Amino acid sequence: MPWSPRAALLRDLVLGVLGTAAFLLDLGTDLWAAGQYVLSGRYLWAVLVLALLGLASVALQLFSWVWLSADPADLHAPQAPGRCLALLHLLQLGYLYRCVQGLQQGLLVWQQEAPSEFDLAYADFLSLDISMLRLFETFLETTPQLTLVLAIILQSGQAEYYQWVGVCTSFVGISWALLDYHRALRTCLPSKPLLGLASSAVYFLWNLLLLWPRVLAVALFSALFPYYVALHFLGLWLVLLLWVWLQGTDFMPDPSSEWLYRATVATILYFSWFNVAEGHTRGRATIHLAFLLSDSVLLVATGVTHSTWLPSGIPLQIWLSVGGICFLLGLALRLVYYRWLHPSRRREPDQVDGVRSLLSPEGCQLPQNRRVVQLAQNFYPKARDEAVLPGKGKVNGIL
Repeated sequence: MPWSPRAALLRDLVLGVLGTAAFLLDLGTDLWAAGQYVLSGRYLWAVLVLALLGLASVALQLFSWVWLSADPADLHAPQAPGRCLALLHLLQLGYLYRCVQGLQQGLLVWQQEAPSEFDLAYADFLSLDISMLRLFETFLETTPQLTLVLAIILQSGQAEYYQWVGVCTSFVGISWALLDYHRALRTCLPSKPLLGLASSAVYFLWNLLLLWPRVLAVALFSALFPYYVALHFLGLWLVLLLWVWLQGTDFMPDPSSEWLYRATVATILYFSWFNVAEGHTRGRATIHLAFLLSDSVLLVATGVTHSTWLPSGIPLQIWLSVGGICFLLGLALRLVYYRWLHPSRRREPDQVDGVRSLLSPEGCQLPQNRRVVQLAQNFYPKARDEAVLPGKGKVNGIL
């Protein structure tokens, strides 16, 4: 049953609160783990945790600052003065400021009986930026941290309670970020219906199940060859960066910051699929899946041949068997999703869900997050044509 507009506003506000809380929980878990490593004398592990956290935070602040600088000067008024915003980003608080700003705008809209079109569009504008930043933070910090924790567990032969807390929260956070980003993209295009409850659950699960084998393969290789995993990542990252560059991305406002985006996308592609170019995505997604699968199999094969180097208490065969089952189940759920549960398979006319399309004719003078809208059009190239020609046929495409 579709959500009423007011219920949808409350849902978005609650999801925003949960997303901000998840970010703070993940941050607290990382700092907690680093502190425990220091107390136990494992200084290298603590340095690695803090280094990943710091690098991801710097990249996140750069994205946030570049976007704020490129937005129209009067769009975010009233807000903190420019010097205050610069100081917040310098102190690594830019993303958190964005989250608070989004929650304030969402609360303002929900409290109004008849919110203005500008307030609605501006709430969408902020939520789209936050969704993108959350996705970047997930693959620049959460996923590498998860890989590191699993590698430490494999290498040490034991797992502390705080490590298992970090593993569970990381897996859920990564899948949630992917689902939130996917839902956010669909709000940009008027011809794209939202994900329903069943579609959201299956989308969440297949991302979770496909991510686990990849992370496990990299973690196993990291535990056995800690000095070579950096070379492995760098080699694949350069190949993926070249692939992204050849697709001619144009997401950021200037060429120099575009390389920051390309580098981030290459990192995402090291773990999961992410589309950046216009056109049919099925072929590119299949090539990427085959590429990651081949690489993961090589990493696992190398790990198995040197498994005697690991502590005897590690149930490696069970871990790998679970990883293989998760991959097959995730692949099956992905096929089920695109065959039967994808919104384009069950489109309903005149659906009311409280969603404000950022491409609607009424929104031409309203805030439009053009960078995310352009990315959504790359994901759904047919949707742009359908917005101009409503009578056109079914939307093709994947993701």
